[in-house]
Amino acid sequence: MAEHGERVSGMPQGFDRNEYTINGVKTVVYSAGQGRPLVYWHGAGTFSGIDFAREWTKRFRVILPFHPGYGESADAPGIGSMNDMLLHYLDVFHKLKLTQFDLVGISLGGWMAAEFAVAHGHLLRKLVLVAPAGLSVPEHPFPDLSGVQPGDLFSYLVHDLNSIRAYLPEGGADATELAAKMMREMQSTRRVAPAGPVNPRLEYWLHRATMPTLLIWPRMDRLIPVGQTAQWMKCLPNAKLRIIEDAGHLVLNESKQARQAVVDFLA
Repeated sequence: MAEHGERVSGMPQGFDRNEYTINGVKTVVYSAGQGRPLVYWHGAGTFSGIDFAREWTKRFRVILPFHPGYGESADAPGIGSMNDMLLHYLDVFHKLKLTQFDLVGISLGGWMAAEFAVAHGHLLRKLVLVAPAGLSVPEHPFPDLSGVQPGDLFSYLVHDLNSIRAYLPEGGADATELAAKMMREMQSTRRVAPAGPVNPRLEYWLHRATMPTLLIWPRMDRLIPVGQTAQWMKCLPNAKLRIIEDAGHLVLNESKQARQAVVDFLA
């Protein structure tokens, strides 16, 4: 993890970088470590990096792909739905010769992981969902971010801004570059989820995700309310819940406790 005040680049340290052409789309995958494979799916933004996953490499072979249209992977206009994204990853896993693995997903990546567990659960040993999107819970709705200024958005992502300070630009060209990156990834998210961050049918099919599952949720999440946990726990047949105090949506960046909870559950 970056020290306070230390600037970091988007490229994670200590990982091997590989590029694959998947159905015509350049897909970048970072990996490190030895042991059982652990695949991590990031959320709808990649600015905060994946350096936190370095802790996992002591126990697992950690595989960190960038979704098409995010991070270092190329845009893929042909991917226009959640199902398209899952089919893309079936091709990725075939390329990587992964036949069974643990899957960890956060936010949009958590929603993707839940959908993957429903449709392709035979490939998964264990599942970790970290503050996932995907369910509609009217009593605990997603916030309306339309009036939020770009500079205020980060306060919706973490409880303590210092936890991601090293990834934030100080202004000038860096700020312009970050804004363009976030806009690109927002457009990619709209292609995958044109109706918003929910699948009204997911609740009906979650009973198929029978593998051992850990649901991690930060108490201070301002993006996907912690009150949604009850609906997830009701629908998942084999799940445990871990609430992380004093952390926001990017809980894996913000909380060592959350990162350790992943290790403990998978190990």
